[in-house]
Parts: sequence; structure tokens; C-alpha cells
Amino acid sequence: MKIHIDLDCFFVSAQRTLDYSLMHKPVAVGGRSDTHIFSKSSQEQGINLTNSGSFVSTFYKKYDERDDDLQNFIDPDGKIRGILTTASYEARKYGIKTAMSISEALQLCPHLIIKSPNMGLYQELSHKLHLFLQERIPLVEQASIDEFYGDVSGWIEDIDVPQFIDSLRHEIQKVLNLPVSIGAAHSRYIAKLATGEAKPFGCKTIYEWDFDEFINPLHVSKFSGIGKSMMTRLQDAQILTLGELRKRRGTIESWGPYAKELYKRVNGEIDTPINLKSQRKSIGISRTFDSVHERGEIRRRVVILSRYLLFAIQKLQVIPTTFSLTIRYEYQQKSHISVTRRKEFSEKEFKDFCLEMFSQADNQKRLHVSYLGINSSEFTHISRRELSLLEMNEDNKLQELTKQAQKVREKYGLGSLKWGSEI
Repeated sequence: MKIHIDLDCFFVSAQRTLDYSLMHKPVAVGGRSDTHIFSKSSQEQGINLTNSGSFVSTFYKKYDERDDDLQNFIDPDGKIRGILTTASYEARKYGIKTAMSISEALQLCPHLIIKSPNMGLYQELSHKLHLFLQERIPLVEQASIDEFYGDVSGWIEDIDVPQFIDSLRHEIQKVLNLPVSIGAAHSRYIAKLATGEAKPFGCKTIYEWDFDEFINPLHVSKFSGIGKSMMTRLQDAQILTLGELRKRRGTIESWGPYAKELYKRVNGEIDTPINLKSQRKSIGISRTFDSVHERGEIRRRVVILSRYLLFAIQKLQVIPTTFSLTIRYEYQQKSHISVTRRKEFSEKEFKDFCLEMFSQADNQKRLHVSYLGINSSEFTHISRRELSLLEMNEDNKLQELTKQAQKVREKYGLGSLKWGSEI
């Protein structure tokens, strides 16, 4: 059987490991765009290249206890900014939800406790749980910072799985002080569904003989992999439950290869093996900020983002071949550019390249800019694209300087070396 382990309200649960007084109270972790990287003074940075998931960024501000209250989300004009990344079950009773604005949440629950994110703590606890699971389950896959899959087929008898996952969740609670919910089934997709129905701090096993009874009443939105476009299609076809979806095989499969595979997943006909080490296929950095019109300041921010992104690319030891830059303006205007470049960049070349992409993408020069994002993908070890051999000798000198700069930043921090144009 496959099992799915999901940490309950992970960010809040992690905060409670540091402060027990938060137990049984409405608590939420706030988040807002981390624009301090644009500050002209050095800021201590953390970097996450292993975990992903909702509200989990590659670069983050290191935790500071002085920031750990609502004041961190109040601007000088008195306006509360930011959204909730996680809310405890006690908070959800008031109608508070993830991605809700902090100001709206406080209207629903004035005594809601808002905590600043502590990404370093979340990374540490996630890593500890991964190691813990690896000691108890033969095959473990980390799907995100708060989500794991395991395969116990042939190691735990199917009939003993309920007792195993029940003992496992209590052991995790005892050792790591973290509540988890666990689902088990013959496919990872159904196991994930079972976890959702078991929350909070519960466990549920789905066997073949109770498969229909379990899955048929569930709303289609509960199945992982059904996005907005597919949801709209299902609603238009008056398919609201997974049971109705299973009855309409012909309709679903007529929508194309993805829909055909989705049907088989829902029906438990196909599964995906546990992936012990998944390859990262892309990496990027983006920031939302108060609107800025001055193009010199915006270009300065592009330079900063390029420095951060190249640091992550070199840390991963990959060579991307596809790059994109996205700009969001006021009035919901947007511009995007994607470029393929088959070469290994030095830091100066990458900076100039990102500035060039920005110049090409900036087609609304009269408008203020409120968002910048740079992304890289199609790594050479994945895409198998060949790098250009032209000018390789000339590039080697610049590459050596870039490597030395990387070493300095890894030792002294990302802000230890900057371009003059950033200051």
C-alpha cells in the first residue's frame, strides 16, 4: 500500500513547538512580499533549494524574534498588509482561510494571534521528519515541505496498515511534537484523498472493498490535479462528484490525454511510483512591491533579482537554457518574455542578459510596475540541449570570477558582494 503523510497546519504547528502557549488558540502565520532584498543595506538571507509548496519561497528573510508580532505587517500609514499562509483549526472556526488578507481575518476574529513566518524553523522540522520517516518506511518521497509519500507494499501486510499508520502519527507527535494526518490506499492519489478526509490528526485506510463507498460522494475539487479549467469543464458537464465522474468515462476521455489519465487516477487504475529524489526542473525569483515608475529604480531591482537567481542556479549546479521575465503593471496590465540561450553565464553576462530581457518586455513605460519575476528552466541535464562552444575560452575567465564570487557569498552571505548599480 501507499501512504500519504501531511502535516496539519504546519507553519502554525511549527510555531507551537517554540511557544506552547499558542496551543488551542486561534493562530495564523502571516506573509507578505519579501521586498527587503531591494534595501540598499545588507540583509541576512536564507535560501531554500530542497523544499517546495504553497507559500514556500526560494529566498527568504531569516527569522528575527523582534519581528514576531502583528506590527511586522503594519505600514507607517497604519494599514495592515499581507495575507495568511496558514491558519490553525481554532481560527478556521471563525471562517478564516489560507490566502485571506490579515485585515479581513482580524475582522472575523479580533483576538487572532498573528505570527511572522520562520522559514528556517520550517525547513529544519521538515528535514527532521523526513529523516524520521526514512528510518521507519522503506521508500519515502518528499513531495513538499509539509507532505510525504511512502510505499509499505510487501513490508507491512495490508490488513496491518491501519494500526501501522495510527502508531506512526502518534510517534511523530511524541518525538517531534508535530500533528500529522495519514491516509493509505493502493494508489498515492487515493491515499492523498484519504488524508484529506482524516484531518485533523487522523488516519484513514481505503481498501478495495470500500473504495466505491469512500470516493463516490466526494466533490471533484477534492481530487489533486483538477485545476480551474478542468473544474469549469466538469461543472459545465454537470459532473460534481467523483462518483459522477467515474460514470462518465466516455465524456471525460473525449477531452484529451490529460483527462483520460485523470479518469484512470480517480478510478484507481494507474499509480505513480515513489520518487526517492525528484529532479528540480526550474527555479526563479519574484517580488511584488508598492508601485514604482522610475525605470532606473526598476532596473536596479532587476539587477538584484538576477544576482539572487544566479546564486541559486550555481548552488544547484545546473545550466538553464530557457529564461523568462514577467512584469506586472498597474491596472492589471502584464508583460512577459521568454528567451532560449544555450550557454553558461558569468555573473556580468547574466546581469546584462536580464536587463536586456526587461528592456524588451517593458512595453508599458507610462505605467507603474508592481511585480518583477525572473525564471529559468530546461536545465541541460533534463533537456539534453547542447551548449554553444563558441567563445568558450573567453568565457572561462569570467566563469572563474563568478565562481570566486559564489564562494564569498556562500561564506559571508548573499549581500556581501553587490554590483555598484545596486547601491
